[in-house]
Amino acid sequence: MSVILRPVEPHDLDVFDAEFQGQDGAGVHQWFGYRNPVAPRRRLAEDGMLGEEGGVLTVCDGHKVAGRIEWSKLLWGPPGTSWCWAIGIRVLADFRGRGIGTEAHRQIVAYLFDHTRAQRIQTNTDVENVAEQRTLEKAGFTREGVVRQAQWREGRWHDQVLYAITRDDHQQR
Repeated sequence: MSVILRPVEPHDLDVFDAEFQGQDGAGVHQWFGYRNPVAPRRRLAEDGMLGEEGGVLTVCDGHKVAGRIEWSKLLWGPPGTSWCWAIGIRVLADFRGRGIGTEAHRQIVAYLFDHTRAQRIQTNTDVENVAEQRTLEKAGFTREGVVRQAQWREGRWHDQVLYAITRDDHQQR
């Protein structure tokens, strides 16, 4: 396994479209219905999917596209001083269970702390997504609690587990 994060290329979007359609490809905890297929292509053309408010990188295992990881600003108070990055990942079905997600999380944490002023990076996952919870803990994230009925999916509300890592946590590793 040789995990690499790199900027999204146009052909990556074709892979994402093909692989993440429907619950089978997206996974039970990541299927939110069909989305506008033009929007990602427009964003790629406009800013390469890398902007001040967030971005997307392709996760590769060697030279093979294995998924995508993204981040966006989340406010906890005034935008100038009280923000953090919220991250999310999708790993293609054929690449799950091989440690790629753990390594991609480690790499995005290092990247964001090296290149931005963020003090905190957080993420959430479904309370039933035990595999992702293990991945986050292996990557150095701390479980902070349960956010009740926070995510709408499959016609009902789902509880989420909140995880975070701070710059201080990262530097101590």
